[in-house]
This record gives sequence, structure tokens and C-alpha cells, in this order.
Amino acid sequence: MSYLNTTEVESAVTSLATAFPSACDLIDLPEPSVEGRAGHALRIGTAPAGTHDCVVLIGGVHAREWGSCEILVHLAADLLEAGAEGAGLAYGGKTYTAAQVRNVLDNLDVVVFPLVNPDGRHYSQTVDPMWRKNRNPANSGGDPSRIGVDINRNYDFLFDFATAFDPTAGVQVSDDPGDIQVYQGPSPFSEPETRNVRWLLDAFPRTRWFVDVHSYSEDMLFVWGDDENQSLDPAKNFRNTAFDGKRGVAGDLAYAEFIPKDDADDSTVLAEQFCKGLHGVRGRAYSPMSAFHLYPTSGTSDDYAYSRHIVDPHKGKILGFTIEWGKSFHPPWSEMKRIVLDVDSGLVQFCLTALGPG
Repeated sequence: MSYLNTTEVESAVTSLATAFPSACDLIDLPEPSVEGRAGHALRIGTAPAGTHDCVVLIGGVHAREWGSCEILVHLAADLLEAGAEGAGLAYGGKTYTAAQVRNVLDNLDVVVFPLVNPDGRHYSQTVDPMWRKNRNPANSGGDPSRIGVDINRNYDFLFDFATAFDPTAGVQVSDDPGDIQVYQGPSPFSEPETRNVRWLLDAFPRTRWFVDVHSYSEDMLFVWGDDENQSLDPAKNFRNTAFDGKRGVAGDLAYAEFIPKDDADDSTVLAEQFCKGLHGVRGRAYSPMSAFHLYPTSGTSDDYAYSRHIVDPHKGKILGFTIEWGKSFHPPWSEMKRIVLDVDSGLVQFCLTALGPG
């Protein structure tokens, strides 16, 4: 076996829905990609949708990060097959009992969207292995080198980065369509791929946790990504224009992003438990840390997911995370199989921790 192509990812998702109708539902995402590819997700859980709190897992956002789709497809298959057989799960040196698997299936909605960016993945696997963005030509002016938007800079969080950040911050985003890595697009949610993710969060209003699977750096990141976290001064927050031009600089006193202490503590525990579950497989040591400590960003999925309840108090609070698996974008398949086990074990532990000791 090797990396799945776009068609194979979709086939795997639809086949799981057919094979396990009592424990999962197929979700049709509302918007096709620019090149006309449909997207599908799975809701995994034995209770009717909406009965329990929900964790949303997405992958395949950056086209060149091939293994993210495999991680989520295998996780879905593992949970469904183990549940059907009344079995536990074994990932190398880490095991989960049948009762733990049943706890996840019976008391949580697990929504898995393995391939957010199908056009980009297809292009990466057939033309340019290092392609990162989607394949939207709308802002290219007819220049093939200017095609595409970085989906993970297209969410509605500090989108006007030139105003929000200190000029010296080095925030990893660009408003230039010629930037082959981090072009944010012309406006928040300009892309069908990000609109599909937003729709998914709206469709599951009991979503309490969100994880975006990426590579690489062997980290488990939690919010915030625009600046260092602090829980003392709520005035220092992304909506306060008084702090425009001051965000994104490490170690200064001018600004740090407010997060309530309970949310900061819960995020830290979940990230640490993910890393613990992953470490048990074969001893890999991932680092739990705030996203800012990788590099400053704006318009990312995890920050958007968490910010939703602040912008609109009618929306539920979602703790947001980003996994950065592995040490390269295309590990040899023999190593990628091990990474799949690592990360899936971490995600099972994450789900169990989210459910709590009860």
C-alpha cells in the first residue's frame, strides 16, 4: 500500500459509511472544489447526531502534506471496526480497551473530514509534489504561477494582518497572489474549502473540540497563533483595535492574546494527553505548545474555531488544535505507516481525555 490519491480517499470515506451504517453517517459537504470535486465527511457515533458533544477532525488542507488524509481515514476505520467487533485497539506499545473504544463511540460524535483540499492534493500528487495551496485561479491574472490560496490563512481571524500585527512580527501570511506558500486570498472565506469547514462547525453546534491535522514538526499546537497567551488582561484581545500594530512579537510587554485560564489549562491538558498517547506507540516525543511558538499566524482554522464563541456568544465554545506530524511532507510509506499509528493513538487518547473520567 502507498499514499491514497484523491479518488481513493473519497472511496474510503463512502465505503466506511456503507459498511457501518449503525455507527456512522456520510456527510455531503455543500460546496464542490473549484475543479468540481465533491467532499465528504463521516460522523462516527452510535447515538443519533447531536445527542453528544462533538470533536471535528480535518486533514488534507495543505496539498503536499499527504499523510494527513491517511491518518484520519485509518482512525475512522479503526474506531468503526473495533466497535463492530467489540474489540480494543493496539498501536504499537499503546493499547485501548474495548470499553474505551465503546466509550468514544457511545458518548461522543467524532466528525472526520479527511480531505479538505482535493484539487491541491491531486495537483501535488500528479504535477508538483511541493504544492501547498488550493487551485483557485481567480486571483492569478492568468499567470499559472499565481494560482491558488492557502486555505489555512483564509479563515476569519485577524485577516487584516497588516493592520493587526507589529510590522516586525514576521507573521506567516501574505496578501500577494504570487506568494506560493501563504497567500490568504482576497477575503475571509473566499474559498469553497474554508466555507465547507465553517459549514461543518455550524452543522454540529455541539462541537467542543477541533483538530486540524498537518505536517511537519512533531508538535501538538493549541490556540493562540497570533501572539503569546495570557489570562490576566481581557482587554488584550483580537477584537480590540487599540492594540493594532502591536501583535505578534514574542517576549514584549505591549501585547499577548487573552485566553481564560480554564480554557488555557484544558487546552494544555488535552495537548499533553495527545502527546502521551502518541508517545506510548514507539516513543516519539511530540511537543505540546501554543501555535504562536511555532511562528505567528493569522487566518488559521484553530484560532477561527476558538474565536467563534467570542465573536458570536450564541455559538458554542470550541477548543482548537493543530497537529504537526512527522519530519517531512512525504515520508517513505514504511515510515508513514508508523506515523499513522502514532497520531491515531494520540487522537484516541485525546477523545478519551475530552470525555473526562466519567
